[in-house]
Amino acid sequence: MQAGKALKTAAAFMLSVAMLATGAACGTSDDSDASASKSSSKSSELTGYDVSGVKKDDAIAKMLPDYVTKDGKLTIGMDTSYAPAEFLAADGKTPVGFDVDIAKALAGVFGLEADPETANFDSIIPAVGAKYDIGISSFTVTKERLEAVDFVSHFNAGSAWAVKKGNPNKVDTSDLCGKKVAVQTATMQETAANKMAKQCKADGKAEMDVISSKLQTDVTTNVVTGKADVFYADSPVAGYAIAQTDGELETLGKTEGIAPEGIAPEGIVVKKGDQQMDEALQKALQKLIDDGTYMKILKYWGVQDGAISKPEINTPGTNE
Repeated sequence: MQAGKALKTAAAFMLSVAMLATGAACGTSDDSDASASKSSSKSSELTGYDVSGVKKDDAIAKMLPDYVTKDGKLTIGMDTSYAPAEFLAADGKTPVGFDVDIAKALAGVFGLEADPETANFDSIIPAVGAKYDIGISSFTVTKERLEAVDFVSHFNAGSAWAVKKGNPNKVDTSDLCGKKVAVQTATMQETAANKMAKQCKADGKAEMDVISSKLQTDVTTNVVTGKADVFYADSPVAGYAIAQTDGELETLGKTEGIAPEGIAPEGIVVKKGDQQMDEALQKALQKLIDDGTYMKILKYWGVQDGAISKPEINTPGTNE
């Protein structure tokens, strides 16, 4: 999944980064994204795992609430700037990624047509149950989010720090006071970074500058261009971004870049209190796990280390 050797100049690299999807929540694209998606980056060649063989399970499909089945579509809100979970293909329009493939497979179990729609990350949760049937966009399951919506866990991810190769700015994740930290808006990493910044101020240390962007692609670009010293994101996203930069970035921290917060569940967003949808998703995902489709999807994207064996409803991470 490495970017082509030709993408060595700063301008070319900026284009490749613009079409990546990096982060813990994603967003919309513009004309530059569409142009960048036509670059030689190998990520643009990944079209997804073929889930056309997934068959409808009538018993599970009957569990769905009427508002989901009435139009024959499973409408999914996702921020398509967060590779390899959800991002845009070479055409600059088609969502691809392991979350997209999982969503399509779930729709297959339900006998519905998958309809993934691009949205800004922070706009998805408020729109689930109205504009979207569900949301799938690398959402970490937290107690705060559970106050607004339900979750069905579908993946495990850690958090990782990424810096320029060789760490020229001498970033130490145990003390980020005085550093510029890039994060995506409305993510758990933004929340964590803001807490660190407040602690720096309380301790009378140098100010930690949190640079928040709506798109993870912009977060990555901030480090590449030197606007930020380090970025903080989901570990699969950070790893994918690093691979795409052909050695321009590297991770920091213990356990291959996973931050001390460790592993946490990510989940599918469901309208608050919608037990029917919760249980239908749980059973559909368990079916995909049991028949091997789920693992095949994750292996296609190289993120099988985040696989779960049992989806859970409304269970936040142990660090929350």
